[in-house]
Amino acid sequence: MDYLLVASGLVCLYFGAEWLLRGTVSLSRRLDVPTLLVSLVVIGFGTSLPELLVSLRAAFAASPGLVLGNVVGSNIANTLLIIGVGAAISPMKEWDGAVRRDALVMLAATTLMLLLVQFSAVGRIAGLVMVVLLGVYLRQGYRKARRDPSTRIVETIEGEELPWSRIAILIAASLTALFSGAELLVRGATKLAVDFGVSEAVIGLTVVAVGTSLPELATAVVAASRRQSDVTVGNVVGSNIFNILFILGVTALVLPVPVAPRFSRFDVPVMLAAAAVFTAAILLDQPVNRLFGVLLLVLYGGYLALAI
Repeated sequence: MDYLLVASGLVCLYFGAEWLLRGTVSLSRRLDVPTLLVSLVVIGFGTSLPELLVSLRAAFAASPGLVLGNVVGSNIANTLLIIGVGAAISPMKEWDGAVRRDALVMLAATTLMLLLVQFSAVGRIAGLVMVVLLGVYLRQGYRKARRDPSTRIVETIEGEELPWSRIAILIAASLTALFSGAELLVRGATKLAVDFGVSEAVIGLTVVAVGTSLPELATAVVAASRRQSDVTVGNVVGSNIFNILFILGVTALVLPVPVAPRFSRFDVPVMLAAAAVFTAAILLDQPVNRLFGVLLLVLYGGYLALAI
């Protein structure tokens, strides 16, 4: 049954990613805003729903290792695994210039998390601050995109433009499929990992983190196959921001999250280093080619080996 749950989850994630990509690109044209901005909000929030569910469940189950492991592990997987796979399929050469600002926000949020894990717990005040910062970021991003024509992207979409009703159905169905697929996958994979005697922290950083990052991976694979680098980059940057400011912020608001020493000493510094490298590539406008993508995958494999 556990293997069946994993297989079913993967199927749901694939179709959810395909529907979400189609709906997002069409929505960006309907709203006359950059695909990057829509992917940051819709894809970033939608593909972060599994992380929110897992984190809240883990918090109420008094499993802090899963809460932080889920957020930290997902962000590391997003930067090293997702970008690595996307670049290996199709080199990333073009993205909206506004992503530089968003990448800096991602780096700042990651630095903030490094500071927070130096304490014994992430409390409700810190959670409230993170949620407020996310709200400010989203509002400023939307206002800038609306008044700055230079940030707009002209997308070429095969076929006729989708009507509002179909866009809504596609996005709703995609988020449902992504949410259900990640839940099925994590439930089956976590049970299998426990049967092999793996610790809670390692489960959070590896199985749960990779499992809840599969929506981002599936979306990145579909986007890379269509050579839409802006969607892949926006997907990762947006998801990383949401994971820290929204997932950890909301979870800490509901219930303070205790911090294990390993996160401040090893895992969060690795997350910050990965975010810094990715941000540097964006700021320097350096194409993420296949060689760089393979290097990211090798680094991710090394991190998993050290974490385990």
